Amino acid sequence: MKQRKATHQKSVYNYNKWKKRKIFVMLSLLLLLGFCLVLTHNSTTTNTTRSRILTLASLRSHFIVQKPKIAFLFIARNRLPLDMLWDAFFKGQESRFSIFVHSRPGFLFNKANTRSEYFLNRQVNGSIQVDWGEASMIEAERILLRHALVDPLNERFVFLSDSCIPLYNFSYTFDYIMSTSTSFVDSFADTKEGRYNPKMAPLVPVYNWRKGSQWVVLTRKHAEVVVNDTTVFPMFQQHCKRRSLPEFWRDHPIPADTSMEHNCIPDEHYVQTLLAREGLEGEITRRSLTHSSWDLSSSKDPQRRGWHPVTYKFSDATPTLIQSIKDVDNIYYETEYRREWCSSKGKPSRCFLFARKFTRPAAFRLLNMSVLGAFRKATNKS
Repeated sequence: MKQRKATHQKSVYNYNKWKKRKIFVMLSLLLLLGFCLVLTHNSTTTNTTRSRILTLASLRSHFIVQKPKIAFLFIARNRLPLDMLWDAFFKGQESRFSIFVHSRPGFLFNKANTRSEYFLNRQVNGSIQVDWGEASMIEAERILLRHALVDPLNERFVFLSDSCIPLYNFSYTFDYIMSTSTSFVDSFADTKEGRYNPKMAPLVPVYNWRKGSQWVVLTRKHAEVVVNDTTVFPMFQQHCKRRSLPEFWRDHPIPADTSMEHNCIPDEHYVQTLLAREGLEGEITRRSLTHSSWDLSSSKDPQRRGWHPVTYKFSDATPTLIQSIKDVDNIYYETEYRREWCSSKGKPSRCFLFARKFTRPAAFRLLNMSVLGAFRKATNKS
């Protein structure tokens, strides 16, 4: 009897022991399952958070409006003699401009020929030899525009020569140019005989014939019109030739009929005539932002008189000169009996933002005299 009782107690003990193990195993499994669920939840939460962050970043980059830039397009013979003056002008405005330089084929801007980092390697590929009074000047402009249009942020395109100087600081210049949706293109009817070649008709009719300064400021739309032109440019190449001058007749034979040659000056007619032909004159402000002084008595040769603007040398570079240029607030066009009163942002303003032609000594004298804006703090009244 005692033995049966002991056996029963042992059996109950073993059952209870097995039951405890079963409960322990079940609890362990439940704990393990719970731990896995927590890990899964945390992983899902992390992935969700990461996904949300990436989505927000994508949306943020999509909706951020990138700031427009002005492309400064320099036409140079070789180096830029006024590079350090422009260096002071551009300093601190790196996100608001781009620079492109057309120089002679093979010329490379490096530390040996420019002290400004802004011009290092900024020469465009595919440059050509440019001859004054020939259509090659137009092609150089078109090459510069092709390169500048690659950057979608470039919204204005300013043509400058290697002898140009800025009259105001960058911020004032930028606001002035960007305050209007128009291009700045000096353009007026050219009634001087011998400039228009009748052979250009009918593709380039005489009533679209215009003249003006080549130093224009174009909107992106008008820059694309120039680059995509396949009609007017070939006409200029074929029929807009420079008339032979007496001093060159020893190198080239005198043409049989010199009356058939036309002193067209392509760079002063092309953009103006193209925009007129395309019906876009309503989208331009018909004046230049670059000042040039044309002295009709500067040459002894009547055929060359007035063909080139005055060059300012060291002795000419004075505060009085700069202020006289800044004070110009209107331009009169004789052929159209039109006086263009200059304005900016709907208010009367000075006409010019740039000036030429300045020698290197003259430009650096002005910079040393702190005459040119003070580039750090120019105002509308400066």
